Amino acid sequence: MAVALAERTAPAPEPEPPARARRGRPRVLPYLLIAPTVLGMAYLLIYPLIRNLVISFQKFGIAQLIRGGAEFVGIDNYREIFTDDKFWSVVGRTFAFTAINVVLIMVLATLVALLIDALGKWMRFLVMGGLVLAWAIPVLAATTVFQWLFQSQLGVVNWVLVQLGFTQYDGYAWFADGTSTFAIIVIMIVWQSVPFAALTLYAAITTVPKEIYESASMDGAGPIRMFGLITFPILRPMFGLILCLEVIWVFKSFVQIWVISQGGPGDATLTLPVFAYQIAQSLNRYDLGAAISMVTVLLLTVVLLAYFRQLFKEEGEL
Repeated sequence: MAVALAERTAPAPEPEPPARARRGRPRVLPYLLIAPTVLGMAYLLIYPLIRNLVISFQKFGIAQLIRGGAEFVGIDNYREIFTDDKFWSVVGRTFAFTAINVVLIMVLATLVALLIDALGKWMRFLVMGGLVLAWAIPVLAATTVFQWLFQSQLGVVNWVLVQLGFTQYDGYAWFADGTSTFAIIVIMIVWQSVPFAALTLYAAITTVPKEIYESASMDGAGPIRMFGLITFPILRPMFGLILCLEVIWVFKSFVQIWVISQGGPGDATLTLPVFAYQIAQSLNRYDLGAAISMVTVLLLTVVLLAYFRQLFKEEGEL
């Protein structure tokens, strides 16, 4: 009797709100959690980009930097750089520099990733450890090491070549020649970039089911055919992602070039980021430097959008 009375007097549970009402409730917590990241990104990336865009439409030199009062000049800065033959020469060199580096990085990274996948446990561990160490070296430190390796009097490269009988390299000044300086910078950037690309590709390769390779092997397919018919088609999105990241990394390379050659000798290694820095710092033409920087961002965006469009088109055809 007491139990029945308690059940009759207990308050009825409140009905659950309908699903539509639950969906309509404001969910503030997720936005609060990501707010610091969004604000930090806006301050570190978006604001400098907008500020750089504004300066590119102003007359902004050392006087305006100190006293302020920059005035807008419309597209005069862009007109000045677009009518400069040196600018277009630098643009062509930048694209050539990027293409050479990215092709070498993707080819070597793919070969290294396939090698790691074929190695045994301990050798795989040693190779991956070496790649991580090479990748972890700061850019400035690695650049200093390459300067020492190719130093004319005390460099290891000249010493090894002389020991092998190439006496013409005794005291050879690598950084006095534009072609050799360009080649050294390419080697250095490829060496710094391959570890990340190779480890990422290896991680992607491990996701491909082994049964597919076993079936292809039973059908008589060799390693090259397996890569072309199985590995690459399955991992095409990953290859595309790494390709885009490497294009961005190489296109905006500045520290390596500036520390080793500052764009020289002559203009042999002068790329758009270095050219913009030279114009802004050496001539105190921050407006022209900002305009060149914005053109650099625009060119890189156009290239990547064109690649993404082609990639999505191919994915839609598959």
